[in-house]
Amino acid sequence: MKKNMITAIALVVLLGGCATDKSNVFEGKVKRETISIAPKYAGRIERILVKEGDRVKAGDTLAILEIPEVEAKKMQAEGALHAATWQYQMAVKGATAEQKDQVNAMFKAAKEQYEFAEKSLARVRNLYNDSLVAPQAYDEALTKYQMAQSQYEAALAKRQEVMGGLRDEQVQMALGQKKQAEGAVKEAGVVLSERFVIAPADMTIETLALREGELALPGYNLVVGYDARSTWFRFTISEGQIARFVQGQKYHVTLPFEQNRSIEATLVSVTELAKYGNRSSSYPNHEPGEAVYELKLVPVSVADAANLFTNYSVNLTIQ
Repeated sequence: MKKNMITAIALVVLLGGCATDKSNVFEGKVKRETISIAPKYAGRIERILVKEGDRVKAGDTLAILEIPEVEAKKMQAEGALHAATWQYQMAVKGATAEQKDQVNAMFKAAKEQYEFAEKSLARVRNLYNDSLVAPQAYDEALTKYQMAQSQYEAALAKRQEVMGGLRDEQVQMALGQKKQAEGAVKEAGVVLSERFVIAPADMTIETLALREGELALPGYNLVVGYDARSTWFRFTISEGQIARFVQGQKYHVTLPFEQNRSIEATLVSVTELAKYGNRSSSYPNHEPGEAVYELKLVPVSVADAANLFTNYSVNLTIQ
């Protein structure tokens, strides 16, 4: 009888010790920040270069979109830029030597015609004053003189414009048209570069929302994954246990399925959860109405946790 009592007491002590040890172990999960990648422009998916579960590096091409109308817009923009560039150069340099020779010839012809009309009018006027010609002949000579004078003044103005160069306002207008065309070409180039869906960071592909041939719309996620550089450990702790943790202190996080492996991590934040349903532990150990807090621990060495799977179970033991 006495022997049985000693055995029972030893068993109670052993169970109590086990319960105490268990209360010092907290279960958590490996977490990473989510990266959602959406196209900027609408297009049909031409090729998908990755599959779910792949690990990619920053800058890797994940998918290629087909945007056929952009090619046509780029050709139009390049044509407009070509024309605007030559128009601006012509405005800056002014008329060519051939154009100047042509204007000088037109001016010389108009001047000679004007001088001839002026002399003819003087002769007819003298004859008219002596009543040797009819008034109609004088009117015809006067009309020819006025027409020759107008042509001479127009040729003179054209010659001054060509020799003096274009106005500064015209040059600036040509420059503005050139810059506008350059902007259109640059915009078309940006749209073409957006055909390639690029990984913004080292990440693990979790979900591919579309398949080849389907239409991708702007703002709708095409690829969803986890940022490989943002690994952290999440633990949910009850109000009665939270005082045992100090923010900024380092702890050793162990892997229950990998013996003799632990990762040093720093407690960076403690936040209260809004509701009990957010608690991830399968063995809640707190009273109803008791507050629950989320602990975020970041590995001291990112490389130590780089190969851990997201939502992998981890333990935190407090002595």
